[in-house]
Amino acid sequence: MTALLLQPRPTPRMVAFVVFVVAALSDLWDGHLARARGEVTTFGKMIDPLADKLLLVAALIPVYSINLGQAGTPSLPVFHVIPLWAILIFLGREALITLLRSFAARRGRIVAAQILGKRKALAQNIFIGSAILWVAFLTPGFVAPGGWAWEAFSAFHGWFTTTFLTLAVLLTLASAVTYLGMFSRVMAGRHS
Repeated sequence: MTALLLQPRPTPRMVAFVVFVVAALSDLWDGHLARARGEVTTFGKMIDPLADKLLLVAALIPVYSINLGQAGTPSLPVFHVIPLWAILIFLGREALITLLRSFAARRGRIVAAQILGKRKALAQNIFIGSAILWVAFLTPGFVAPGGWAWEAFSAFHGWFTTTFLTLAVLLTLASAVTYLGMFSRVMAGRHS
């Protein structure tokens, strides 16, 4: 997906969007099946969050870089481009939680994903999918259909992307605080 995003043409970036959506949906489906069948394992509790982080990094960094280079083209409402501080919040939270999970695992404790973390991941995935389309539509060579319907969709898409960026940032911060509290209880030997 990253290689597709880095191609400076609209078609590979549209394909990257499809690949991202398939990967994100397969992650949701896999988790649903594991819970529904009672097949949640310690390995799955460790690997699933790692896979989420890899998908986040593989898409987020190229999208941010591409969007930064598109400054001056039609911009996102409120933020204009995807802000660096949002990327740092996303990646900083993931690095912190990964380190804490690793520390807990070395002490024999597994900390599974919590519902707030799952909602955060969903909001991030919706934002990233929408942002991939945003940068694809702004890629030189993309031929917009034009007309009032395209103009309405473009305005909606910009606000949709901005809304989910904001929601993802808020959920990322909230889940970081929640996980920090949970890790402190787990490491103190109390159950959450």
